[in-house]
Amino acid sequence: MSVVDSALAQIHQLQPYQPGKPVEELERELGIRNADKLASNENPLGCSPLARAAIENALDDIWLYPDANAWYLKQALAQKLGVDENQVTIGNGSNDVLDLIARCFLERDTEAVFSRHAFLVYSLVTRACGASARVAAALPADHAQAYGHDLDAMLAEINERTRLVFIANPNNPTGTWVARAALESFLEAVPERVAVVIDEAYFEYVDEQDYPNALDWLATYPNLIVSRTFSKIYGLAGLRVGYAVSSAELCDLFNRVRQPFNGNSLALAAAKAALDDDDFVLRSRQANSHGLQFMRRELAARSIDYIPSAGNFVSAKFGSGTMQVYQGLLERGVIVRPVANYELGEYLRISVGTEPQLERLFAALDDIL
Repeated sequence: MSVVDSALAQIHQLQPYQPGKPVEELERELGIRNADKLASNENPLGCSPLARAAIENALDDIWLYPDANAWYLKQALAQKLGVDENQVTIGNGSNDVLDLIARCFLERDTEAVFSRHAFLVYSLVTRACGASARVAAALPADHAQAYGHDLDAMLAEINERTRLVFIANPNNPTGTWVARAALESFLEAVPERVAVVIDEAYFEYVDEQDYPNALDWLATYPNLIVSRTFSKIYGLAGLRVGYAVSSAELCDLFNRVRQPFNGNSLALAAAKAALDDDDFVLRSRQANSHGLQFMRRELAARSIDYIPSAGNFVSAKFGSGTMQVYQGLLERGVIVRPVANYELGEYLRISVGTEPQLERLFAALDDIL
């Protein structure tokens, strides 16, 4: 038996995350220039100028280890969110936070529950721990929240082996969201021994009136964990900063498995500064709202079906020709994301870009279609 064969069985069964190629490599392969990347739900406005300045200031101490406890960022988050510092866990992106949570609750003979078209990392962290995934049926295609979370179906999957439930609100890649009353009723029905993660990576973009802030429920539900990120509206995807807010007792558990120095000095400084840039966040929200309206209008004008989204992306349906459209867009310098790995093979997920980027997208679609 080789050393590879001796690795844990659950690791052999995993399918690794498939990232897209670097933009420069795609340009080289396809013979194109100045491609627009609308594939990863990044902020098209870039990052806060306050964050950029903080990075420059932090360079002077780059030879020192970072703050292992993210002291100043946790202070800033606690003040911003109205929680205690001992309720905040910092991760190397919110993916790292999700992995920390899974390792605290999951092992062989335990289970995690999530929806059929939910974020892929939920399945990865569950199976990496040797646990089983109970995948609940999603809402039907003709529902107002097409392919979104069916909370009744998720509740029905919870049993004595369940330790963890993941809910993305809004969900990636569908953009669907769960309203306040429905989500609170779900939390009320889940046994207290089962941890519930509400993943709010796109929280700051949502304009829907009945969209909840899950932090409001932390005092009521001690099994609740809320995860968020600096990768989306704050424009710091390349620095990898995410966080979870929970009870102090759960936070203590997460910090027992968290690697020291899991946030680098530049990332911690940039994230703290970004929290203070309300003007940048407001401009980002406004640009996203405008972009979503533009995309909805242009998709409808071309009779292209799409899933209504509360995030900074839209999944549009191209049917049996989806991959031909994807390739055609690539050849015209527009990079989007196929989502067949989410069992949505007839859809392409398209990030909200700037107005010139979206005009280029639809001109390319007209050329292809």
